[in-house]
Formats: sequence, structure tokens, C-alpha cells
Amino acid sequence: MTEPLAAPPKPLNPARSGVFRRLVQNPLGLAALIILAVVVLAGIVGPLVSPFAPNTADLVNALGAPGTAGHLLGTDSAGRDVFSRLLVGAQSTLLAAALAAIVALVVGLPAGLMAGYFGGWFDAVASWCTNVLMSLPAIIILLAASAALGRSVWISMTVFGVLMSPGIFRLTRTSVQAVRGELYVDAARVAGLSTASIIGRHILFVVRAPLIIQTSIVCGIAIAIQAALEFLGLGDPLTPTWGVMLNEGFINIYSSPILAVWPGVAISLTVGSFVVLGNALRDALEDSPKVKRARPIKLRAPQTESISVVDLAESDHLLSVSGLGVGYPQEDGSTKIVVSDVSFHVDRGEVLGIVGESGSGKSQTAFSILGLLPAEAEITRGNITFDGIPLVSAGQGPTGGHRLSQGRLAQLRGKRIAYIPQEPMSNLDPNFTIGYQLVRPLTKVLGLSKADARARALELLTIVGITNPQRTFDAYPHEVSGGMAQRVLIAGAVSCNPDLLIADEPTTALDVTVQAEVLDLLRDLQARFHMGVVLVTHNFGVVADLCDRVVVMQNGRVVESGDVRSILRNPQERYTQTLLSAMLEGKTPMTMLTMPVPDSDVKVGLS
Repeated sequence: MTEPLAAPPKPLNPARSGVFRRLVQNPLGLAALIILAVVVLAGIVGPLVSPFAPNTADLVNALGAPGTAGHLLGTDSAGRDVFSRLLVGAQSTLLAAALAAIVALVVGLPAGLMAGYFGGWFDAVASWCTNVLMSLPAIIILLAASAALGRSVWISMTVFGVLMSPGIFRLTRTSVQAVRGELYVDAARVAGLSTASIIGRHILFVVRAPLIIQTSIVCGIAIAIQAALEFLGLGDPLTPTWGVMLNEGFINIYSSPILAVWPGVAISLTVGSFVVLGNALRDALEDSPKVKRARPIKLRAPQTESISVVDLAESDHLLSVSGLGVGYPQEDGSTKIVVSDVSFHVDRGEVLGIVGESGSGKSQTAFSILGLLPAEAEITRGNITFDGIPLVSAGQGPTGGHRLSQGRLAQLRGKRIAYIPQEPMSNLDPNFTIGYQLVRPLTKVLGLSKADARARALELLTIVGITNPQRTFDAYPHEVSGGMAQRVLIAGAVSCNPDLLIADEPTTALDVTVQAEVLDLLRDLQARFHMGVVLVTHNFGVVADLCDRVVVMQNGRVVESGDVRSILRNPQERYTQTLLSAMLEGKTPMTMLTMPVPDSDVKVGLS
């Protein structure tokens, strides 16, 4: 029995689909877009269509009124055509603003991504440099740069871009720190995606909206700062910019007040349009409907042979964990041990259950194998070996703990070691379709073409019991139920033919009927692909249903281990007996207590 897919959303009006359409449907966004389009167009074609050369003087018509001698907006104190200078000045003004924004992004964005994602010494050094830059008075630095390097708008805007980069850095760093701990980021790592791929797609995609707003604000501020510097007389008078024109207008404010109006209006409209457009574009991106038109794909019949594992090399143990210890440093210098001296092994085609109550160290043990422990955690002792490949070396790490080989793990995760989490909805990125999240590991890890990866993803969705794989493939995570999402994660876990599957309480978040379906599915896939499976659970019923051997953990230690039949029939440890006695099977249901109500025949049930 398979779980039905949630009802599809109503078709969207085609006029509302697409970022650009949503942008132009916003009145403020449309107005800002039109104004900026006019300014950009003026900057591109202005030098070609201007009626006069911008620096050609005509002293006879100096300070001429609008319309005088063919000058549409009049002339300045040197008799230069104001309209021509306004058109040509748009180009240099916009290019200068773009230069400042590009410099700020080039300096601040990569540093913010690395500091937010990796943390550590780079975060400390980058944050210190950012604080130093933010403490400097920007206008003084710009004045000093102009005095030392010359009156060049390009030099001034480059320096200004560097001074604005701390804003980009801190915004990016904060946004990345907010999402780097999300479960779907860990899921991408386990799927075998590289760090660059995770940062470039899952992380950068999340921080795009605030970056768009910040960039538009930087462009607006750059235009204002450029105009302010040139208003103070620090601009190049031979370069026609709006700031130079504004300076000219204020010099002649009493003789021809209208000279200050034209550049002032141009600067105000452009700066305001950048800010408004940034907010409108952010809204258009963030409010985009999480559906897309399904593309017809010819679904081939399931070919389970194509994804089966054949000719596996025989070895004593697929996974071996010996004397594992995990601890967390405390403020007083001590280390809190959460896993101590844990040892077990898993063979090919075998299902090992790790059972215990919450806080017993089950998940910490599983995360140690996957290399997903928090940054502050230390593997204090022990060895982990996968198919003869040491994952935890015996040498001491920089913090005194054993060194975890992230390089080897990166080569194994998503290829030979797969992971099924306990919270399906949190391990799917809400910004991408289910199909995209299944296809990307297949193209990156196995090197398949997009067409072959799509066909294989649809095949996997069919194998895990999804009746309409095409519909699920095109859906976003919020459009499917929890049971369906868990099936999707199982499909993703087995997509790259893993030798070892680690399932961390895969049925905890599901209702009872869906739990049974998922357990049946795991049993079928394990037998079909001959995988070794580590099943982390607190439910002895799940252990009895799926596992060949079981490890019982309490307070970070292994208290008992053995084959499932022996442990269930004759547990030796008191803790194991307590866990078994807590199961509901075989218990007599409690009856409802009743008590008479005075002067009434009504019975009131008490729970």
C-alpha cells in the first residue's frame, strides 16, 4: 500500500509566472524599472545622440535659459549644453556605481560565504578586518584617496567599494550561519556533493534576496557619494558626471537656479529607483510559486538490474567500529564524554540495530561514521574502518582527539555510504524540486548525463513505491506528505548503489501505518541491493522486524550486543530487560475508569 500524493495546486495564471512578470506587476517595481531603463538607455546611446559635444563651450550663450539657441535644458556657465552633459553623464555615473557594487561583492561575498560556512580562524580574521574597515570614517578615507591618487571617479569608487564590502560580508556571513546547520545541507554532504557545490547552490541560493537588496543600496549610495565628492570639488571637471553638474549648479545658484535642478532630479530618481527595484526584485524572487509546469518524460519500465550491486568483494567486515569515544570540550577545560568505548561491526547484507533511549549516544555514533558531528565535537579515541579504509586514524588530531579523515569520507559519502535521516521534510531543500535534488547527486557523483539521471530518478521513485513518479519528481517538498518525503529520501540514499546504509530512526516522524510501509520498503531494498545497514532506533519492535544483530546502548556505552533472537528471548542486562518490558506488545489495555455522578445516571470517563 502506497501513500497518496498531496493534491496538486491549482494552475497558475500564466501572466503571473516568471520573476520578470511578477516584478512588472508590482507598481513600484515597474516604475523603478522604467526609470532605470531610461537612465541606462541614456547612458548607452547618450554619447551618440546628444545634440552637442558635452565639453564644447559657447560663452556667448553662457547660463542660457532652457530653449535658448537650441539648448533644450539651457547651458551652464561655460555655455555647455546641459541636456548633452546630462545624457553623457548617465554613462559615467552608472559605470562608477556598478564599479563600487562589483568591488564590494568581489571582496565581501566570498569572504562572507567562507567565514559563515567554515568558521574557525578564517571567520575570526575576516571579522577583525571587517570591524577595522567599518571603524574608518569613509568620507575621510575618500578625501585622502582623492588627494593621494588623483581626482578620478574610478579610483574613488574602487575605494568606496572596499569600504562598503563589510556590509556585504556581515550580511552574507549571518545568512550563511543561519542555514549551514540545516539538515538539508547535511543531506547534501552525505549525498556526495562537494563543498563548492553546496555553497554555490544550496547556501548562495538562500542568501540571494538580502544580497540583491544590499547591492541595490550600494549602487544608490555610490551614486550619492560620487555626487557628494564632486559637489565638494573633488571630481574631474572635464568628465561630465551628474555630480560635476550639481557642483556647477550650486556655484551659480543665484544666477541660474535651474542648473541644480536637472542633476538633482536625475540623482534622486536614480538612487530611489535602485532601492525600490531591489526590494521589488527580492519580493518577486521570494514570492515565486513553488510549482513548475511538468515536462513530459517518457518513463521506461523499471530496470532494477541497472541499479543493483553485483560482484561485491568479500571481506570480513564491511564496517568496523572499535573503542569509539566522542566528547565535547567544556568551558572549564574538561571534556564531556557522550560516547565511550563503543565497538561493533557490520557485514555485507547484514542489518545491525543500535537501540537505546534518547540520549544514549546512538545518533552520535552514527554521525561519527558519517563525519557529521558538530564542529566542536571531538573523537577522543577509537578507530572506524570501512571496507579496509580507515576513517578515524590512530594519530592524535590538533585538539587532542583522533583525526577524522574528511577527505576519505567525502569520497565515500553518497557513493558507498548513504544516509536516511529521521526528519524527511527538514532534509529536503524547500527551494528546489524533488527531481532536482535527486538528479544532482546522480550527475555529480556518478557522472550521468541529465537525461540519464532524470530517467534513473524516476525509476528509483517507482522502486520505492511511489505510484506517480513524474508528479512527485516535479513537486516541491512542501507539496508532498511526510511518508512520501521519506520514500524520496530512501530513493536518494540508494540511488548511487551504496554498500552501507545508515538509517537514523527513519520512521520516528511517521504515523503507524506509514511506518510499516517504510519498514517493508527498507527490508526489500536491503535484500535487493545486498547492503549492510546500520539502523538507529529506540524501538525494539523495529529491531525485531528488520535486524539480524542488535547493539544496546545506555549513557554512551554498549551494555549488551548479540543476535536479535538471543537478545529478545534471553536478555542478560537489566537495562535491556527494562527496554523490552516497555514495549506494548502483549500488554493488557487499560480500561476506562468510571465514577458515579451524584443524582445522575451519567458516567463520566476519566483518563
